[in-house]
Amino acid sequence: MDNYKIEGSPKTQSITFDLGNGVLEIKGRSIPENSIAFYKPLVDSLDKYSSSSKPATTVNVQLEYFNTSSSKCILDVFKKLESIHKGGSAVTINWHYEEDDEDMLEAGEDYQAIINVPFKMVMVNE
Repeated sequence: MDNYKIEGSPKTQSITFDLGNGVLEIKGRSIPENSIAFYKPLVDSLDKYSSSSKPATTVNVQLEYFNTSSSKCILDVFKKLESIHKGGSAVTINWHYEEDDEDMLEAGEDYQAIINVPFKMVMVNE
């Protein structure tokens, strides 16, 4: 199975999915013109990964900003991860937020309340 990578741009985050090590990283701003089309390849990669997931899967999310349509797609990604977690892989989501960014902290806490996967809130200095 190939790794999955998207380079970031001013409107889209970078995504790196190291399938061999079970590490997914999402960083940057998520305001693509078509969120569903942007996130679909990642969701498809998670579908493939779920059939042969690693014993542990680590997800590092460090978003500066995301729009409403991206929030739904991020939830879809987290739901796929929840399914992988229920299937036996120990999934952990590390939600990084900047010290003074209460909105991003609250967004992470909202996802944490919805998704049955261990979340770690990680404060980072700017």
